[in-house]
Amino acid sequence: MKYLDEEDINKLALGASLLGTGGGGDPYLGKLMAQQAIEKYGKVKMIEVEELDSDAKVATFAMVGAPTVLIEKIPSFESFTLLYEEFVKCSDNKIDAIMPIEAGGVNSIIPIIFAAINNVPLVDADAMGRAFPEMQMDTFNLNGIHNTPAVFADEKGNTAILNTKRGDWTEKITRSLTDVMGGSVLNGVYLLSKDELSKYAIINTVSMSIRVGEILLEYKQPIVELEKFLNGTILFQGKIHDVERRTDSGFVKGTVNLTGLNEDYKSECHIEFQNENLICLIDGVPRCVTPDLIIVLDLETGKPITTEKLRFGMRCFVLGLPADDKWKTEKGIETVGPGYFGYHYDYVPL
Repeated sequence: MKYLDEEDINKLALGASLLGTGGGGDPYLGKLMAQQAIEKYGKVKMIEVEELDSDAKVATFAMVGAPTVLIEKIPSFESFTLLYEEFVKCSDNKIDAIMPIEAGGVNSIIPIIFAAINNVPLVDADAMGRAFPEMQMDTFNLNGIHNTPAVFADEKGNTAILNTKRGDWTEKITRSLTDVMGGSVLNGVYLLSKDELSKYAIINTVSMSIRVGEILLEYKQPIVELEKFLNGTILFQGKIHDVERRTDSGFVKGTVNLTGLNEDYKSECHIEFQNENLICLIDGVPRCVTPDLIIVLDLETGKPITTEKLRFGMRCFVLGLPADDKWKTEKGIETVGPGYFGYHYDYVPL
């Protein structure tokens, strides 16, 4: 157990941005909201799964929608309170702890705001080990725990409750709902037991994100330390010469192309993303594909660059990390592998 303070949030925002593989929303805005929440409501207690009571119920909260929208449409604390109250009424159960649904971007930080406002602990775990673009792409749904009822709230005071037959229908209907509600909404889904977390959650991802943030802040050129700590591989070094990006059906979709620098000066790198980076080709050959993590880092500082901030002329590292083993099953690859997103490549682990 530990208490998260404003400095922890600063580190978490950096580390979560890296694990978000380019997506998950702008962590800077989430950091400011979380730091304000801690200043107003007090520090957040972070606990491990094992510290939960045997009958505890753990909820997950996040934002759903296009990451670019969050830059212009920031939710108020009133929206957080509204969603929390609606979620408690919908589940007819009290919430004993809160957990991030993904380890990436703003969605690593949104749960801290809920925890601070409502004085409940945060569990050091998540359900992806990274960020993914669609709602059914988590380890609980992967193991047969259904992701509805799902509760939504926007900044205008509107709420919605969704019940579906399958996780993929939750995703499809949510996208339409998100478009109508302004492109991004707060979302509460799952009320999980300690046993379910023990079996299916990816543990210690919050503390790992904080450590990644520490490395990014401590080292002037942190890439070597990141490689060692995360068991990563530098895939490419290059300069961005072309970015194509659009907001489509609640996603930020696009491509980025890099011309090689240093030892990669004769090569080209092509990355495709849907909120998150999904596929990395080097000289036309797949080098790293989802669910493994593809991360774009600033060549000088090592800081992660989210997909909405990619710009012409940026000099970058492309870092690859192996996905958690929970995704490397037949069903996991069917759910988040390259074939699901329409790419005709086999998944070959990094």
